[in-house]
Amino acid sequence: QVQLVESGGGLVQPGGSLSLSCAASGRIFSLNDMGWYRQAPGKERELVASITRGLITNYADSVKGRFTISRDNAAKTVYLQMNSLKPEDTAVYYCNANLRTTVYRSAMDYWGKGTLVTVSS
Repeated sequence: QVQLVESGGGLVQPGGSLSLSCAASGRIFSLNDMGWYRQAPGKERELVASITRGLITNYADSVKGRFTISRDNAAKTVYLQMNSLKPEDTAVYYCNANLRTTVYRSAMDYWGKGTLVTVSS
């Protein structure tokens, strides 16, 4: 009953920019941390960036200074602005949200289906 829908992936040249967004919908009692992960071919999924409800951010060292995560609590949406993209940023990017569906349930992690980002000339 909870959906995370990503948008904004695509093909971009090295040095270019791309913006991702992810909207959470469905039965949501409280929305906690949100974030972006990525998985490149043959590699494990890794954290790219996360943001708390209070807008405290955390970034992987590999993207610091290039990527910016933000969120709109009212819209239940998280964004990822990616600048100065490199070929090694090529991956499927997944949205993650930690949330409670009702007051009676513990918080759980939910995932989007992923959006492909390809950085290539």
